[in-house]
Amino acid sequence: MKILVCISKVPDTTSRIAFTNNNTQFDETDIQWILNPYDEWYALVKALELKEQESGSVVHLLTVGTADVDPIIRKGLAIGGDEAIRINLNSADSYLIAQQIAQVAQAGGYDLVLTGKETIDYNSSVIGGLVAEFMNAPYVSLASKLTSQSNVVSIEREIEGGEEIIEASLPLVVSCQKGMAEQRIANMKGIMGARSKPLKVVEPTNTNTQTKIVRFELPPAKTGVKMVAADNVAELVRLLHEEAKII
Repeated sequence: MKILVCISKVPDTTSRIAFTNNNTQFDETDIQWILNPYDEWYALVKALELKEQESGSVVHLLTVGTADVDPIIRKGLAIGGDEAIRINLNSADSYLIAQQIAQVAQAGGYDLVLTGKETIDYNSSVIGGLVAEFMNAPYVSLASKLTSQSNVVSIEREIEGGEEIIEASLPLVVSCQKGMAEQRIANMKGIMGARSKPLKVVEPTNTNTQTKIVRFELPPAKTGVKMVAADNVAELVRLLHEEAKII
């Protein structure tokens, strides 16, 4: 099986978030970048498990970004990816990013494309569905389990009140969430080996964006806790209506 894992670079959750240029641009000063956890812990590790189960399988990594993403790609290779591809494009337009990914996936003849359920920066979960649409391939989102036998993949995901089991033929696009796999940590052998694994840089075939960021806004600062006496129901109701904005 030929597996493509889509990965992305995101700020560490402990990073201080700020914006510049009149709140139109993310301030990258002193930001610690990491591999998106959903891509790493679930999509990538699941791909490696499938590779170990099926002889002859390969796992390739794909990201969209400029050269500063290379250390993140190398981490994915250190965990176990065989080789990587970077589309040399800096864009936050999900439509354009998915279009570029789909073209690489189709040209490479990949059987299975895996993504994390979302990125932790923009909390976007649209890439998988867009990639599947561009590839004209089936798409299953929020998968928590995946098994493969011959050319058929069985997928489990949680739904309201239970679980859903889906069977699909390859090629297939799947977004992965908690339960799909257990986190792996790169060992020294993997880290050293990642330096010599292929990292191919390709130019985008299209740079026409469909969307643009107008501005960023930080959430309002948290206010202190207000204590209301148990017998002062009127004041509690007023606070809920006027300050908590609960109608």
